[in-house]
Amino acid sequence: MSSYRRQSLLIFVFLLICALVGGIFGPGARPVLAAQHNASITSDEDLKASIESFTKVYDLVDANYADKLSADKAIYKGAIPGMLRTLDPHSNFFDPKDFAGLREEQHGKYYGIGMLLGAQPRTGKPMVVHPFGGSPAYKAGLRPGDLLLEVNGKRVDNATTTEVADMLRGPKDTKVQVVATREGVAKPLVFNLVRGEIPRNSVDEAFWVRPGIAFMRIQQFTETTSKEVEDNLKALGEQNIKGLILDLRENPGGLLQEGVATAGHWLDRGQVVVSHKGRAYSEKPYLAHGSQYGETYPIVVLVNRYSASAAEIVAGALQDHDRAWILGDTTFGKGLVQTVYPLSDNTGLALTTQHYYTPSGRLIQRDYSNLSFLDYYYGKRKETNNPMDVKQTDLGRVVYGGGGITPDEKYDAPKLDGFELNVMRKNSFFNFVPFYFSNHATKLASGWVPTEEVLNDFHDFVMKQGVQFTEADWTRDHDWIRNQLRQEMYITAFSYEDSQKVAYEQDPEVQKAIEAMPKAAHLLAESKSRFAKQRASR
Repeated sequence: MSSYRRQSLLIFVFLLICALVGGIFGPGARPVLAAQHNASITSDEDLKASIESFTKVYDLVDANYADKLSADKAIYKGAIPGMLRTLDPHSNFFDPKDFAGLREEQHGKYYGIGMLLGAQPRTGKPMVVHPFGGSPAYKAGLRPGDLLLEVNGKRVDNATTTEVADMLRGPKDTKVQVVATREGVAKPLVFNLVRGEIPRNSVDEAFWVRPGIAFMRIQQFTETTSKEVEDNLKALGEQNIKGLILDLRENPGGLLQEGVATAGHWLDRGQVVVSHKGRAYSEKPYLAHGSQYGETYPIVVLVNRYSASAAEIVAGALQDHDRAWILGDTTFGKGLVQTVYPLSDNTGLALTTQHYYTPSGRLIQRDYSNLSFLDYYYGKRKETNNPMDVKQTDLGRVVYGGGGITPDEKYDAPKLDGFELNVMRKNSFFNFVPFYFSNHATKLASGWVPTEEVLNDFHDFVMKQGVQFTEADWTRDHDWIRNQLRQEMYITAFSYEDSQKVAYEQDPEVQKAIEAMPKAAHLLAESKSRFAKQRASR
């Protein structure tokens, strides 16, 4: 057996022991031992027999399989993920490439030229979706719709976006040359760039959506999230905030400690943010640190079915303490804590070690016992309250566990009509922008809105794309078309970040959040009154 294959097998055996015995060593972590009542199930004899059985099967496959066996495929992609899937949907094994990506994501930065790549729908060729504002790609003039031909002299027009992205990344201050074609430009364009640090800001938007009403969006919880929150609130002038819209929609979670620190900014010092416990861990509460201004203004939190994990910790804590009004859809329902253990060979293991509970004692984890992984992540969910997990907020409002965070007020986004759906499916807005700017200057005035002349150009463009519609459809959806077109054109004329700001200003759910701010203010007033009465009675 080769040394590489033996190393892979040893990793699997190690993980098998972890699964059977419940113990694992991480860097700086203490060994976790199994509970006494499981000792008979995982006796030394049973463990030895299990490992021997697997080794025999592996050797048999290795010796007789029709093709040469790849340890990477058999162990990293097969045996280890297969074992972890029998535990829960979130325990996961990371091969070297995936583990490096995980660590990079948690650090919140990487080195490269700073742009999002995609595949052109018609040809599959790598295409610039948009550069990030201020990045080397943005400063060099790369635009949405540019098709990549070469990277450092190597043809990439038939490469995957992942392969091209890997080529564009590299050490800081190193050079990279990109050759691309652009609609309306006869010859390929050559861009000479220098790789730089590309921050992945978890707080990607923080601005005044109305006088006195601030909007902040957190994409995920990385190592820098709580500091980003503090910095953005300081830049806005937190003492001037009369209401905050905190957008956690599509936020998949991230680092527990950062979720705790973020929620703790808006809670009283010492209030419980979340607690967790597991078979080998005693219950541990995480407490809020409080802040100078964070407890003085009402908050509306936006969530949807893809708000998960640390995002649910924040929403659940603010709801249980009646500190915020939750608006949107029931969240994902991920209440399992994964501990990430670096292993040998630059691999890693994310193992579920504990469950987390909101301050009222709710378990947020959704039931997955009778679901496939596909149904768990993407299937239709039953939004039923668990009568066995009924809790109360500080003010006595009833809340339920076992199925995510149920919003205080449900919001159903308006559905697109037939014409709108066809325009989106044809990617008409994105495709129109390179066409338009091939004959027009890319500089637009601040606050620019598409004129009727621009809308008429888009009308003709959509017709040539083959989108079927009537003039009545066009008239009915006129405002929607103008808003979508404005948002898309801002990416090229200004930046992706400016485009996102426009999108949130036009978002009907954000408008609904503004309307709901008095409800959040009422909760805050009631909470302060309750706290004052408790303090007076002591």
